[in-house]
Amino acid sequence: MQDFRTATFLSVCKTMNYTQSARELNITQPAVSQHIAYLEKTYDTKLFVYQKRKLTLTAAGVMLRDAFTVANHNERQLKDHIAALSDERRTLKLGVTMTAGEYILARPLAQHLAEDPTIQTRVVASDTKRLLGLLQSDSIDCALVEGFFDKSKYGWELFSTEELILVCAPEHRFAKRPARLEDLLGEHLLLRELGSGTRAVLEHELAAQNLTPGSFARVTEISSPNIIKTFVEQDYGISFLYRAAVQSELKEKRLKEVSLGSRSIKHDMTFVWLKGSLFEHENRALVNRLREIYQSHHPLPARQ
Repeated sequence: MQDFRTATFLSVCKTMNYTQSARELNITQPAVSQHIAYLEKTYDTKLFVYQKRKLTLTAAGVMLRDAFTVANHNERQLKDHIAALSDERRTLKLGVTMTAGEYILARPLAQHLAEDPTIQTRVVASDTKRLLGLLQSDSIDCALVEGFFDKSKYGWELFSTEELILVCAPEHRFAKRPARLEDLLGEHLLLRELGSGTRAVLEHELAAQNLTPGSFARVTEISSPNIIKTFVEQDYGISFLYRAAVQSELKEKRLKEVSLGSRSIKHDMTFVWLKGSLFEHENRALVNRLREIYQSHHPLPARQ
């Protein structure tokens, strides 16, 4: 069970401010200092240092924070599972990035939940960075992300590999016949907001060609994939979107795919959870079932 000193330590890790943590925990600031001092004495190391008037975790503090976070996560999930023994219901707190959630996971998740009425779910949609933060704060159990992350710090399982494709309005006329990324620089590019996994993947591909979004003649930033699709349909710019997100529009000829030769942009959609979780086996079983449902409708492309 979580010790009150552990709660204080994790609060300070989040706020990096003793006064703010005292306010959050409804205790005095000297009490916060005493709790941190107790832990430092117990582990015989400094957990925080002040650098340039700013509170910072030491390497030992980071290690302890991660260990306590996983322990708290395991305890909460254990409580949920024990409670489920009596009422036969358990809660799954799931995070998803916008595109992955709406166009890739929604249908498989709905089918899985319909098959298993013992699960009640809370789904949070956000960008990869925030979802990883929610994992660290034990606000969610696992997340499907499309952005880049340090795989050495998390438990993870590949869900699918998706293709990012160039789309335009069927009647769009390019300033230059496109055969490579450089041929698009005279175009109006519609792209997702900073922090979006879709944007990160595109920027990574552009950087490989020594390009940036700023290399385009005009750029419009939009946080909603659906608004981007509408704008492209109205021939107000071109965009790179995951094929899974534009299947209906392509089939109905409201959007047109533009090939850039043999080059394709592919990226992994990955489930992540806290490394060291007692429920890793359960997380992998969930991913496998969701993947099985997804692949029955969308076979995975061959890995290159």
